[in-house]
Amino acid sequence: MKVLIATEKPFAKAAVDGIRKIVEGAGHKLALLEKYTQVDDLYAAVNDADALIVRSDKVTKEVVNAAKKLKIVVRAGAGFDNLDLTACTEKGIVAMNTPGQNSNAVAELAIGMMIYVSRNCFTPGTGIELKGKTLGIHAFGNVGKLVAKLGQGFGMNVIAFDPYVSSDAIKSAGATPVNTIEELYSGSNFLSLHIPATAETKKSVGYDLVKRMPKGAALINTARKEVINEEELVKILEERSDLKYVTDIAADNQA
Repeated sequence: MKVLIATEKPFAKAAVDGIRKIVEGAGHKLALLEKYTQVDDLYAAVNDADALIVRSDKVTKEVVNAAKKLKIVVRAGAGFDNLDLTACTEKGIVAMNTPGQNSNAVAELAIGMMIYVSRNCFTPGTGIELKGKTLGIHAFGNVGKLVAKLGQGFGMNVIAFDPYVSSDAIKSAGATPVNTIEELYSGSNFLSLHIPATAETKKSVGYDLVKRMPKGAALINTARKEVINEEELVKILEERSDLKYVTDIAADNQA
């Protein structure tokens, strides 16, 4: 069996070595396609692959059709938004992901962004402390829980909203549940986004929500870029120079 790792942004060498040890130890072949710039390269590489491992590389219908022998595709990360699940289903290809695999890294990144903006983006001037500020968590999954824990370590007051997580579960993690998304945004000095990109959430964070945030508040996005209504965000940022928006430049690669 041929296992293909196709990554525009390669895994660390240690990770590839670990995968190789497992795959080849089981008597299979491992192939690498790293730092590719043309989708045609992916079409050619996947042609005879039985299994495919990707990061945020897009496994489109065209990729699926090019994969004559593919039986399984695994996304190393949370979410399935870069996989065409319909195309996979039609060809009987199993699609899997690895939720929680990079949660701690993303949580640390979110806190790092908060420190960055609280210190005037590391430019001269008087900044603010995280201690005593209210941290809002929008979606209380693997990453959200870790961000809450780290925020508590900085002495922040943590509130959270997630319609799919019980109030008791949020309380047990040391955070205070709020009843509505509007309450979350209006009460947060720092708002950390951790919602997936779905039909329901895409472009869901826009003018009406962000305008509720307190003076000097910061919106931190380490989730998917698609959840932000960018046109409306530009509008509110133009109206309120006190607000800050910080996003991972590879937010669509995070979970």
